Amino acid sequence: MKTFTIDPSKPFSIKDIKHITESGAALALSDVAKKNITACRDYLDKKMKSQKEPVYGINTGFGSLCNVIIPDTEIEQLQANLVMSHACGMGDEAPLEIVRLMLLLKIQALSYGKSAVQLQTVERLVDLYNHHIYPIVYQQGSLGASGDLAPLAHLCLPLLGLGEVNYRGNRYETAEVFKQLGLSPIALKSKEGLALLNGTQFMSAYGVWCLLKSDRLNKLADTIGAISLDAFDGRIDPFKDNIHLIRPHKGQLQTARYFRALLEGSAILAQTKVQVQDPYSFRCIPQVHGATKDTTAYVNSVFETEVNAVTDNPTVFPEDDEIISGGNFHGQPLALALDFLAIAISELGNISERRTYQLISGIRSLPAFLVAKPGLNSGFMIPQYTAASIASQNKQLCSPASADSIVSSNGQEDHVSMGANAATKCYKVIENVERILSIELLNAAQALEFRRPLKSSAKIEKLIADLRKTIPFIEEDKIMYRELEATLQFVKQLNIDTL
Repeated sequence: MKTFTIDPSKPFSIKDIKHITESGAALALSDVAKKNITACRDYLDKKMKSQKEPVYGINTGFGSLCNVIIPDTEIEQLQANLVMSHACGMGDEAPLEIVRLMLLLKIQALSYGKSAVQLQTVERLVDLYNHHIYPIVYQQGSLGASGDLAPLAHLCLPLLGLGEVNYRGNRYETAEVFKQLGLSPIALKSKEGLALLNGTQFMSAYGVWCLLKSDRLNKLADTIGAISLDAFDGRIDPFKDNIHLIRPHKGQLQTARYFRALLEGSAILAQTKVQVQDPYSFRCIPQVHGATKDTTAYVNSVFETEVNAVTDNPTVFPEDDEIISGGNFHGQPLALALDFLAIAISELGNISERRTYQLISGIRSLPAFLVAKPGLNSGFMIPQYTAASIASQNKQLCSPASADSIVSSNGQEDHVSMGANAATKCYKVIENVERILSIELLNAAQALEFRRPLKSSAKIEKLIADLRKTIPFIEEDKIMYRELEATLQFVKQLNIDTL
């Protein structure tokens, strides 16, 4: 098995995370990470022997209970109590790929040696990752302010031998799996529970997943949009370089150039056009798709900063002999970015649904609803309804979570980011856009057949030929949900990087 070494001196990118997760690599802590973690823990142990003043979260209660002093004899129980009491998430379970990312990002954050955890605590998180032991984490419960308290409590319950986990596709009590693998629970020391629960790894994991999917959706939207443009007998003029060089947004230029490359050699595109111009959903693709690309790039920069950051509290600085209670756990940078990403990706779905509508409208020499004998046959009438329904749901999901806040912990935590809600909403928007694009592809492929004997470009014809291996041209009405699902699965498995 390949091994990826967590080294805090070598920041990793979103692409690195993709490589780690897709390769199935095991994790290992570098010598630098081990040294950092051990040195910080040793510093705190020595510091607390001489420390007379209370230090938040180490010998005090939490939140509004920060002024309650905890006796030395109860400090370890305090940490266990914290993890157990905060494990109160509800709702649907977080997908396993999200939980896996949470473990990876938590290990990375602790490797900097600013959290005063034991080395064995981090090594047990590595064990969970490497043995594919995924804690059951619930989607609801985080305000995205004191970090993702409830989700991270569920993530870390197994360290105590508590809670439930998914192991080899089945749900077990942690103790049962630990017994099977010969693993022992960790006895948390001072500060550790707080270090584990404070942090942004729930929001960050969703954000990383959303960014990886967004990169793919940007390419899919361009590819499927190009098929629709040819099927609609659209014009290439709005994709020429000179018009974009005088408004040189990077994503806009990139989109236009990709369309020209993908459509090169199309006989349909080369034929004389009757229409002077196309509707906005075709003519403005470079501007709309391009803006989404630029937004994705911005959000990527935010999350690459975050995944290489320390986000718990208090933060320990052995080199400065300081323990600082601050707010690095606050999810506002992520909440805003996730809301922005959701809006941007949603727009790919909005404009896609409009192209689908144009294709079935009975114009440009295409039959109404893309089927023979419309009236007797409804053809592709209702798939457009489905796309419209999903696009509308996305508009509702794009109401910004980051604009909201609610007071918690008796007023001590009086402004929160709601970044966790932004994260789970963005996840749903991205899944929805993939469905909308698959509906457009099904319609565009159908419409393209009415342009025969003219052909599109070689690349597009190859894609359509692959699609036709499982989804035939539709001659007359049939049960359509099966065609929609088959197209969605085709889209999910499509190797977009080869186009």
